[in-house]
Amino acid sequence: MTSTRSLSYIALFAAVIAVFGLIPKIDMPFGVPITLQSLGIMLVGCLLGPKRAFYTVLLLLVAVALGLPLLAGGRGGLAVFTAPSAGFLLGWLLGATACGWCMRRMAGATGKGLLAAAFLSSIIGGIVVMYAFGILGLMAMAHLTFAQAGLAVLVFIPGDLVKCALCALLVHSVVRGMPSWRLDRD
Repeated sequence: MTSTRSLSYIALFAAVIAVFGLIPKIDMPFGVPITLQSLGIMLVGCLLGPKRAFYTVLLLLVAVALGLPLLAGGRGGLAVFTAPSAGFLLGWLLGATACGWCMRRMAGATGKGLLAAAFLSSIIGGIVVMYAFGILGLMAMAHLTFAQAGLAVLVFIPGDLVKCALCALLVHSVVRGMPSWRLDRD
């Protein structure tokens, strides 16, 4: 794939994640909102592969750091990287990469196997990896103990499992509609 095409996909998917931020967030008492943007992180990883997913999320986070209000609720600027949700933002970067890496490992998946691969990849990158960094962020920024932070993030699991299922369905639909568009294989 040409570098121009890769850059186009990176910019496009950074915009998709930003658009998911337009969906209103649900604020939680411990400072981390429920947003649809984590679905974008899962999609980026599953569709673009680890390298492009990393650069996509990095582009989004740099734009946020520069002050663009691209996070849910119109948040942006350096302050978001010192908030209780800061760990999740770093988790986005590594979670999208993990989703892409898992999809690459299951590159031969088709049909129902592709659904399962995308669902499992989304769970690993979009829940396990992101929550690990989210818990660390809550411990550092909200001064919670490991147990408190772990219990706090449990509220996200049902919704994130639904997002994993949506991601799998969307990945399956994209690949069925455009079989040559398995960018995670590059």
